Amino acid sequence: MTAPAVPAVPAVPAVPAVLLRTAERELAGAGVASPRQDAEALLDHVLGGTARFTLTAVPPEDSARYRDLVHRRVGREPLQHILGVAGFRRLTLAVGPGVFVPRPETESLVGWALSLLAGRSAPLVVDLCAGTGAIGLAVAAEHPGARVHAVELDGAALGWLRRNAAAWPEVSVVRVDATDPATLRELDGTVDLVLANPPYVPDGTPVPPEVDHDPAIAVWGGPDGLTTVRKVSVRAAALLRPGGWFGVEHDETRGAEARAILAAAGLVAARTHADLAGRPRFSTARRER
Repeated sequence: MTAPAVPAVPAVPAVPAVLLRTAERELAGAGVASPRQDAEALLDHVLGGTARFTLTAVPPEDSARYRDLVHRRVGREPLQHILGVAGFRRLTLAVGPGVFVPRPETESLVGWALSLLAGRSAPLVVDLCAGTGAIGLAVAAEHPGARVHAVELDGAALGWLRRNAAAWPEVSVVRVDATDPATLRELDGTVDLVLANPPYVPDGTPVPPEVDHDPAIAVWGGPDGLTTVRKVSVRAAALLRPGGWFGVEHDETRGAEARAILAAAGLVAARTHADLAGRPRFSTARRER
């Protein structure tokens, strides 16, 4: 959608509460799902923190910048793109055009993974279709000692992945196709845990305008949303050691199909798990032998 013209801002200090109320009203009118939270996040960004709690007036130049950012959000540019970062569990990840913005529902997949790894001193983990690196980096951050391989092919996403992984020597960034049978073949039969958040939205599904800013390659998963899920499941089964586990995110309407795919790849004990909102969001299975 095209955002309306930015209203002129008087060259006088503005009251923070008035700025927030105006922004909230405009964001709500544009269909933004969390208008108050987004209005506050944008103002905190402009002011460099939580200064809105102590300021009685916002300087004109900051008010003008704030109005510009609100205008961008009214146009349904993702909040994370405007801020330049996305929160994910304990991490703050750099994001922007060219990479899929990590969603809160994926945090449930990581939570499952961490519970599975509890007690293991140096597990070997592979993050397929890594994007920003959210999954693999969260595992490394919350399970010290984990050795993580983050796999990504797309050049634009790879730049963000390398930026986010730069401070994590235990995370190895690998530029290969996650669905290629040769990917990380040297690790076949040795990996404790494979995780993946592949593109899985069924083609033609109505999506919020913000999704248009995500790279299509990271969103659309074919007619049933399972094209890439099938391929990464086969690769995951080969990578896993006996007793190793695979967890893959998928469309909330495809739990039964995902479990069947995992079984077809030779994995056992397939189960579908709910995300933070209670929706069937990811499925897991184990390599038996």
